[in-house]
Order: sequence, then structure tokens, then C-alpha cells
Amino acid sequence: MRKQSEHRPVLLDEALAALKINPVGCYVDGTFGRGGHSAAILEKLDEDGRLLALDKDPAAIEVANQQFAEDKRFLIRQDSFAMMNRHVAALGWMNQVDGILLDLGVSSPQLDDASRGFSFQKDGPLDMRMNPEQGQSAAEWLAEAREQDIAAVLKEYGEERFARRIARAIVQARREKPISTTKQLAEIVAAANPAWERGKDPATRSFQAIRIYINRELDDLEQVLEQVFDLLKPGGRLVVISFHSLEDRRVKRFMRDAARGDDFPPDLPVTQAQLKPRLRLVGRAVRAGEAELEQNPRARSAVMRVAERLG
Repeated sequence: MRKQSEHRPVLLDEALAALKINPVGCYVDGTFGRGGHSAAILEKLDEDGRLLALDKDPAAIEVANQQFAEDKRFLIRQDSFAMMNRHVAALGWMNQVDGILLDLGVSSPQLDDASRGFSFQKDGPLDMRMNPEQGQSAAEWLAEAREQDIAAVLKEYGEERFARRIARAIVQARREKPISTTKQLAEIVAAANPAWERGKDPATRSFQAIRIYINRELDDLEQVLEQVFDLLKPGGRLVVISFHSLEDRRVKRFMRDAARGDDFPPDLPVTQAQLKPRLRLVGRAVRAGEAELEQNPRARSAVMRVAERLG
């Protein structure tokens, strides 16, 4: 018998409503996390429904195997959602998926575990990998990256105004001793940042930027968005929950462009059908309500967007 997830995801009820669950449908949870969304989707599926979940994090895979080991409707794969088409194709679900859910960014359990190195509020090894068994850790990258490359990452992925100053400070600090912990990096960034934002830790943007870069988060997002037309059936829903503007801008632009259709010259008289739109926007962007914000302040930055594949 599976256990209910203790962690309640942000915008859970809103995401379930947006997916418009078909009890016998096929669904993909692209970011299993600790299983909150998957558990809620399974509650609405009957014995013929199916749910595929993906996650890079081996800890998430372990939780999935513990929670849903006996549920024959559920499958879990350890991989990035950028590889979603590969796993959906292996199941024979191409153009058959009723709904795809992407809950982007780092999960609360990852942030809360100091050993993962995601949080500047907890001292731990400077790792930041969603899959600690693959790729470079943040510490390894910072030990060898060129100053201009560090600055470029901080500026592009963290929108950090003082990217050059912080990059210079990181390079100077690593000459004295390796930067191996989150506390070390947070202190270096804070000292190099001349204008702290009110209500925001000066390390916030730098940690976000390095994490996004290390995990290829925006590259993976753009890759999976391009796959949805081959995955979803007509009428299938794409539901994306973003937690910062870099993600949300990409999702918004993708959905808007797909809903607009082919890019004809503005003075060319064409009908809506001739534009061949591929998605229909469903409602407006959704944010957490006051009751949820009281329970979970991290929900404040969440934005959910929904689109439906046209036939």
C-alpha cells in the first residue's frame, strides 16, 4: 500500500484542475520530487489509467519506489525531463499523452537537505547537482572556471547586477583556498555585493545562477517544450509551474508563439486557421492564494501556465 506524500506541492489543486484528469488517461509528471503531484494524479486515475514520472535525483527515485512499488499504474524513470520523448516512445504513448506536468526548479526537500548544497542558509558541501552521480559539482566548476565565464553565468542565469565583482571575488578567494562549502560561497558573494536588496539574501541570485547552470535547467526546459507536440494527444494539456522569471518567460513565450501559429508578415491577410496554431492558451497565469502563502512562503514566486494541444 502506498503512503501519502508528506510534502504538499505548490499550486497542487490548481494543477490538478488544469490537467482535467481523464481516469483512463496517460499522464507524465516530469518532476517527481517527493511524489506530491504524482500521488494526487493517481488518486484520480482508475485501474486503466497510467502515470509516468521522471526525476534526475536518485533520492526522488528511492522515494517513488517506496511509495508506489505496488501500484501497477505508475512507472518511474531516473532521467531529465529533456529525455521525456525517449521514455514516452518506449511505452508506445507518442501522441497519446493526456497531460504533462512540469514543476520546475529545485524541490523543498532538496533545499532543506544541507548535504545537497543548494541552500545558502544551511552550511554544507557545495554540490548543487540534482543528480549527484553525474556531471560537475558547483565546487568543481568554480575551482576551474574562468572569471569571465563565472560572470557570464551570474549575469545570464541570476540576473546579477554585480556579476563581474562577484566573479572576481570568487577567483581571488579560490587562490587562497578551495571554495568547498555553501557558507564559504555565500560569504564571498555577500562581501562582494555592494548593494543588498531589501528582504533578499545577497547570495540568492548567485546560488540560483550556479544551480541553473550546473543542472542545465533552462536548456532542459526548452528541449522538453519542443517535444510536447509529439507527446500530447489533441486536447491534451501542458501545465508548467515556474519559480523565477527566467523559466516563466520561456514558458510564456513558447505557449504564446504556439498559440499564435505561423509567423506571417503582419500585413498579409490570412485567417486564424491558415496560421495553424498548435496550442490553445487555457486561462491566465495562476499564482498561489493567501491561504497557501501562509502555509508555504516559497509559493510566493510560483506561476502556473496552462495550454492545450489543438488537433
